[in-house]
Amino acid sequence: MGKGVSRAAAIASALTVLAWAGAASAHNIGGTDAAFVAATRGPDPIPFAYLGAKHMVTGYDHLLFLVGVIFFLFRLREIALYVSLFSLGHSITLLAGVFFGLKVEPHLVDAVIGLSVAYKAFDNLGGFRTLFGGQPDTRAAVFGFGLIHGFGLATKLQALHLNPDGLLVNLVSFNIGVEIGQVLALSLILIAMTLWRRTAAFGRTATAANVLLMLAGFVLAGQQVAGYIFGGAVS
Repeated sequence: MGKGVSRAAAIASALTVLAWAGAASAHNIGGTDAAFVAATRGPDPIPFAYLGAKHMVTGYDHLLFLVGVIFFLFRLREIALYVSLFSLGHSITLLAGVFFGLKVEPHLVDAVIGLSVAYKAFDNLGGFRTLFGGQPDTRAAVFGFGLIHGFGLATKLQALHLNPDGLLVNLVSFNIGVEIGQVLALSLILIAMTLWRRTAAFGRTATAANVLLMLAGFVLAGQQVAGYIFGGAVS
């Protein structure tokens, strides 16, 4: 029992750190990266691919959502399907949002991204079956939230006022980098989760982990709503 509690506490600490770190740097592009992007003239695919990968690896809100998505997926085939649906969704809105100038309120879209984390954790806990007697189509939900996550990525690039010269090449390169970063981060997450699943503690701590994941999502969403109401900076 003591080991189970200690593992649950470790999970709680990790998720809390991720939530607060996510609010600070969830998918922000700033500093020298922002200066580079704003100053770029013409196609420059390799640096943009690097920025995309870096952006995803440090995108705690995106990664928390993916943790929820794969939490109870044990077959690589299923994992590949759901991750592909998520990737397709965020690729569509990232590319279309920036290239066609589709505007959304950054705080609100980031709040929905936080809620997507809470939604998936609630789904993992069987909340929909318990309250409503059925479960929404998980594939449709993952794809739909992928669209929202893509808008979150788009708002960060839109804020940098990208030069139209070479824009399409740079956007596609950035998106490819996002996918590379996602694969790298997800591989590490899968390794950690596979080791965790093989322990006797998994059954005892899975519920607690999803409760904490849901709370982390609400924290992220709440901070964005507060930022929208009180005019805070977008994280």
